[in-house]
Amino acid sequence: MGGIAAIGVPGLIIILVIVLILFGPRKLPEVGSAIGKTLSEFKKSARDIIDDEETVPKESTKKELL
Repeated sequence: MGGIAAIGVPGLIIILVIVLILFGPRKLPEVGSAIGKTLSEFKKSARDIIDDEETVPKESTKKELL
């Protein structure tokens, strides 16, 4: 979330205007939906990777103790 906060409101307005120019107002809901789905998939993948990294060291330390 730090990255979004660094952009600020003027940056978001500029991005919105560029998207409106490129895709037009009719396609804007579709673009927003696609971006939302992409971000949720990215967050899910990142969470899975973090969970995998947390479980691997626990298993490797158990093997080392044996």
